Amino acid sequence: MHAHDHGLAADLEAMMNMGSNRRRSLRWLLAGAATLPLIACGGGSDSTSTGGSASSGSSTGTGSTGATTGSCSVIPEETGGPYPGDGTNSNASGIVNVLTQTGVVRSDIRSSFNGASGTAGGIPLTIKLKIVNANNGCGAAGEFAVYLWHCGREGRYSLYSSGVTDQNYLRGVQGADANGDLSFTTIFPGCYDGRMPHVHFEVYRSLAQSTSASNRIKTSQFTFPMATLNEVYATSGYSSSASNLSRINYATDNIFSDGYSLQLVTISGNVADGYIATLTVAVAA
Repeated sequence: MHAHDHGLAADLEAMMNMGSNRRRSLRWLLAGAATLPLIACGGGSDSTSTGGSASSGSSTGTGSTGATTGSCSVIPEETGGPYPGDGTNSNASGIVNVLTQTGVVRSDIRSSFNGASGTAGGIPLTIKLKIVNANNGCGAAGEFAVYLWHCGREGRYSLYSSGVTDQNYLRGVQGADANGDLSFTTIFPGCYDGRMPHVHFEVYRSLAQSTSASNRIKTSQFTFPMATLNEVYATSGYSSSASNLSRINYATDNIFSDGYSLQLVTISGNVADGYIATLTVAVAA
């Protein structure tokens, strides 16, 4: 078991609290029981072109477990994993919750905040999300909010992984506009052993409700096209990610193996100028 990992017991507790999708939780458990000892978050861890070569997000998945409501499919519910930082679990110092901290509502999440210092290095990435309401003809959900977090290029999660427990970067909250649009400026996440690269997020009905994880209406993850992953991981600083990616794929990942078409971003850009990832997220609101 790696130093950053709270172990199977903590993950079990987190999963069993996910009452909205017990079948997925059970699948995660069965697959995760075999892979948890390998997971290492860093060892102690509408597309808009920006020019240059571009990678398109076309899924080769076999399907998705997202429920269909009206004319669009709700993005699947997924585990928040062991490193949410939303007050639902602890790190070595106790309960950890960035949702109530000053400065967490921000678009640029590359640096730490609320008194912590440090900036995550890596290939620039802009994440553009559109939240739509599957219960309202798949129209814009309006002024909802999203809490988003992911690991750094080394595969480490701030607040939890060895060496970055005093950092809270790569975490932030953004409110959507009236069209359901919001964006984050960040770095391209790394790949740690045992998981396909991914970004975690929680959806809330408003910024005011985003201060407590008990108010979240959706927890999910999204991933990236393989061609883009290979481009990014061939650059300096991502060497361990390239190695880890060679041992995992969408079919063997314990989250995306049952389909990821609703969770695959459309992406444009290049390693020199950075990337823009876009995703429409349907929720049953």
